[in-house]
Amino acid sequence: MAKSGLEPTIKWGIEVFTYKGKNIVGYCGFKNHFAIWFYDGVFLKDPYKVLYTASEGKTKALRQWRFNSLNEVDERKILEYVQEAVEVENQGLKIEVEKPKELSVPAILKAEFKKDKKLEAAFNSLTMGKCKEYILHLDEAKQEATKLKRFAKIVPLILEGKGLNDKYKK
Repeated sequence: MAKSGLEPTIKWGIEVFTYKGKNIVGYCGFKNHFAIWFYDGVFLKDPYKVLYTASEGKTKALRQWRFNSLNEVDERKILEYVQEAVEVENQGLKIEVEKPKELSVPAILKAEFKKDKKLEAAFNSLTMGKCKEYILHLDEAKQEATKLKRFAKIVPLILEGKGLNDKYKK
């Protein structure tokens, strides 16, 4: 990325390259591949048809380019995409951020709050982001048995003031 002229920084525990303080591109290694992603990749022309949405239906602007081996890396092509991404930033192209829908506390949690005021106080003292993690974790369970298992798992974390995914954060 030295040839890109972008500024390296660390965000979310990974190296991210910025232009005028705006995130342009980042990279990370995974179990079976490594990837670079473009924060406003939705606006890139993608002439080599290598970009895709990592989380269909959730990801709006971010686009990812996966590699299974170093032999697949083509510096010239990557720099083309990086230069276009900088141009996108210069043009000010952005996705309109949708207001998040109002999340309501799941019934299983509300019922427990009536019995356990300490749990309710602990939940209410969490950040909005941590509350949202717990609400979504419970709401995404399709079967009642799964909801109950998840509920049993999260109660001690809530009481400790921890977020669901804190153990993965650096």
